[in-house]
Amino acid sequence: MTKQLSNYVNRDLSWIEFNRRVLQEAQDMNNPLLERTKFLAIVTSNLDEFISVRVAGIQMQMRAGLTKMDFTGYTAQGLWKRLIKRTNQMVHDQYRTYREVFRCLSREGIFIRSIDELNLTQTKAVSDYFHEIVFPVLTPMAVDQSRPFPLVHTKELYLSVLLRQDGDPEEEEPYFAIVQVPSILPRFVPVPGRTNSKKTEFVLLEDLIEKFIDTLFNGYIPFSVSPFRITRNSDINLNEEDAEDLLEEIEKELRRRRWGIPVRLEVAKGMHPYALEMLMEELEIEDNLFEIDGPLDLSFLMKFVNALPGYDHLRYERMEPVYPREFDDTDDMFEVIRERDVLMYHPYESFAAVNDFVTQAAYDPDVLAIKMTLYRVSGQSALVQALGKAAESGKQVTVVVELKARFDEERNIAWARQLEKSGCHVVYGLVGLKTHAKILLVVRREQGTLRRYVHVGTGNYNDNTATLYTDIGLFTSHPIIGGDASALFNEVTGYSSPYEWKAFGVAPTDLKEKLYRLIDRERENALAGKPAKVIAKMNSLSNQEMIDKLYEASQAGVKIVLIVRGVCCLRPGVPGRSENIKVISIVDRFLEHSRIMYFYNGGEEEVYLSSADWMTRNLTRRIELMCPVFDPALRQILIRMLELNINDNVKARELQPSGAYVHVSQENGKPLRSQFEAKAISLWKGLA
Repeated sequence: MTKQLSNYVNRDLSWIEFNRRVLQEAQDMNNPLLERTKFLAIVTSNLDEFISVRVAGIQMQMRAGLTKMDFTGYTAQGLWKRLIKRTNQMVHDQYRTYREVFRCLSREGIFIRSIDELNLTQTKAVSDYFHEIVFPVLTPMAVDQSRPFPLVHTKELYLSVLLRQDGDPEEEEPYFAIVQVPSILPRFVPVPGRTNSKKTEFVLLEDLIEKFIDTLFNGYIPFSVSPFRITRNSDINLNEEDAEDLLEEIEKELRRRRWGIPVRLEVAKGMHPYALEMLMEELEIEDNLFEIDGPLDLSFLMKFVNALPGYDHLRYERMEPVYPREFDDTDDMFEVIRERDVLMYHPYESFAAVNDFVTQAAYDPDVLAIKMTLYRVSGQSALVQALGKAAESGKQVTVVVELKARFDEERNIAWARQLEKSGCHVVYGLVGLKTHAKILLVVRREQGTLRRYVHVGTGNYNDNTATLYTDIGLFTSHPIIGGDASALFNEVTGYSSPYEWKAFGVAPTDLKEKLYRLIDRERENALAGKPAKVIAKMNSLSNQEMIDKLYEASQAGVKIVLIVRGVCCLRPGVPGRSENIKVISIVDRFLEHSRIMYFYNGGEEEVYLSSADWMTRNLTRRIELMCPVFDPALRQILIRMLELNINDNVKARELQPSGAYVHVSQENGKPLRSQFEAKAISLWKGLA
């Protein structure tokens, strides 16, 4: 008898399926070889965050004795077992792929060698490197009665070392020590080439340390050396209501993160049983043990690939973002935006235009105020420098810095302090809410009046990720959008009564309700026999009420296409409930990150850009923004982008009612890879 499916796919199991799609890109032999290697690194980075936050949260529920089912029908205990099983299988598949990829790399002359494979000249070279560079940095840490087990940092690589002295009986308990593999040094060590060889060879740092481990333990004999790595609970729990200084409170929490409860232990396959028992006992790990057949922590492969000279034939063809042609022949971006709205599509178009806009505003004597939100910012942010210059020149500069952007907390604290030193007004948002909206407002004096210039985006103000993620940015001087932008900053930075938004949808106050109204309008049109259609592109869909609203629309006959890169808890294609809903996911060279919403509206099509995914946290616990695109030509460009995604039959996978994803068939046409089609900026700009 077939088990009846739940109405919803579990969020965490859906995430596992997403990371499996990332792994498939590493397995895809049509992808350039070094790009496949990068995808292996991304799988590891994704899994690290998932374990340290989501799996850690499930572990906390179990420790608290919670037995309540979530809305997808899983208890914490039941979900834990499935996640451990599936992540173990994923890691097994990842390392099988790692071996396949490096077999291919070896045919291209790229090798990661074991120390024993080196010739005498090479061995001397790496020995010199160890003694001159590595040895002075290492610190052996013994564990005995007088020296308790040291703090093991999350996601750092260590070596466990078992030792004995001459004459010790073999049955006697060995000495135990650990050595941290210094992350300040490159994980991969170049090896001098062999005579008349064009091979590029490396050894791993942990293998080099193991080779000379006896230099750290004079008078002792190391007989077992094995790498290990732990992942701790990295979520931050703040009591914002009682925090006198949010910045200081987050700094305290970041320090406490180092002592987070261990959630996962990774060890090299074949670790000595005594060393494994010691680690599991000291770290209190019971059943989340990963035995790895290969190097631990493959995230190093990203730096490894980027550090390889040449080998361009093994990479994607280099793509240089073009400067938006609307701003090509002008020194006055304000003049261009006054005349028409400007849409930018990253990474095909350069984020430098945003930096230039803020820089021009900073030096323009007619600009009175600049206000913007910062969620994740690059390490060398031109925006932050320009904002500082603007404040120093006497302009009113207000920056809403989100200190709680996960894993970017320390960087954002540093930026906040730098901005304050420059004279900017720095605001940390509202208690209990993350500020995730992406908006920039410039107020300028023009001919005796004030004009507002606004930039809204689907992605962060980060010039690094703008080369890696697909995102949309909109410049406009539309007065309705400008008025809403001013009201939004007033609500975030001061005391302000709820505002009647003219154009925006803003979470947590009314974004969900606005989306409900837009979906219900399509539903009513469908019930009246009119064409009705919704297309929504986002990163994740997991809010139960939103899913139920889409089910209602589907049952009324609304045709719904969802382009959801990652987690999707909606189960499409179920007769009587969701047969009118199609869900696709695209995983390709660039991370699909834009949020675009389309509603047919009886032929009067509406298109919105948003910072928000359709997750509970975005709709109820964050300050989010959805902005309409008023310009008809720009709406058509965005519709064309959505159509490219929908018609992708190379990198698109379609979600099945079972929760599995399958590649979209190419039976009905030639291959179409939406990200590669989107490179033709002249095509989609030419639609305007």
